[in-house]
Amino acid sequence: MRSIINDWELKLASRDNNRRVRPFEWGVNYIEPGLTARLVSPAAGGRDGNAFPVDEPIINSIDLEARRFIFDFNDRGIAASENIFRAREVADYSYDGRWVTFTSPLPSPYPENNTVHARYFPVASGGRNGGSNGSDSGCVSRARGRAVLVLPQWNADAEGHVAVCKLLNRVGIAALRLSLPYHDRRMLTGFERADYLVSANIGRTLHAMIQAVVDSRAAIDWLVDQGYDRIGIIGTSVGSCIAFLTIVHDLRLRASVHLHVSSYFGDVVWEGLTTRHVRQGLETTLTRQEVRRAWLLISPNSFVQRLAGDDRPRLMISATYDPTFTPDLSHLLFEECGRWGVRFDKRLIPCGHYTMGEAPFKYFAGYLIARYLSRHL
Repeated sequence: MRSIINDWELKLASRDNNRRVRPFEWGVNYIEPGLTARLVSPAAGGRDGNAFPVDEPIINSIDLEARRFIFDFNDRGIAASENIFRAREVADYSYDGRWVTFTSPLPSPYPENNTVHARYFPVASGGRNGGSNGSDSGCVSRARGRAVLVLPQWNADAEGHVAVCKLLNRVGIAALRLSLPYHDRRMLTGFERADYLVSANIGRTLHAMIQAVVDSRAAIDWLVDQGYDRIGIIGTSVGSCIAFLTIVHDLRLRASVHLHVSSYFGDVVWEGLTTRHVRQGLETTLTRQEVRRAWLLISPNSFVQRLAGDDRPRLMISATYDPTFTPDLSHLLFEECGRWGVRFDKRLIPCGHYTMGEAPFKYFAGYLIARYLSRHL
């Protein structure tokens, strides 16, 4: 079975022939000054700098300073994460009867990426939610009930996860599908892929992932404004990571489903089939341990302790033969949750990362998602 899935994964992965190896960059300019202004606590309380030893060869002083800056930002950012992942109030929500748009509370240097787009799937009038289809005037009839924020995978197009949203509608749950930073309607001119969400630019990747969490929280604000009082979240692959960071920092979320889970963002990039081209850029300058440390702030394992005693239901779905979110990295998350007594339900599906989106596995995954949220939301 393993060899069949592995061959299938390689075949599916090879369909994307537009991956580019981009040069390594520290990307300090994406962090300073906007994100450092959110730091309100010193490095004390962050991770021990000796936890991931860093070899410091004879390198130029600018590179050494950038390295220390990024590592310190991660340590301090974890300690001050409530501020790092905070979304300021949005004043320009707009709804055209299909798409909700608003300005990202954490803007990037790219105007086309700074308008957030989210496709809304209300339950029809008379449904179990009591929602409405809205109108072109930008108003949505207030509806009390259940809604789920849906976060697709890396490089999903505008139709990615629409089927999941429609499935949720069938069980009486409204859905709001968020376009991630640099994706579909937010993609930069001249780009074919959302390369700026995950890349060999350390600071830009940090900023993009934090922006994704902040945008998610602003989208939750919109759902609350519509009157939804039972809100959940679904994330797939990188969307699963974003969903994890979001639910840690937003207590309004009552349940979550994570499709493909892992522990350390940097380890996934270093080991994963999908991100081999990103690793090629990183390994010109950093070791695997350094990559882990450079992206600790956007790693689920950095925040598992925060969920100790949190009894909100969460389902983690993992693939047995996943070459992208490898099983050993998923196990590190399960192990950390067990160590802190964090409640979670786990399901393993005998497939891989890409094959999870293929029949018959996608139907089973959809069944698990719909059943879990129908029961727990």
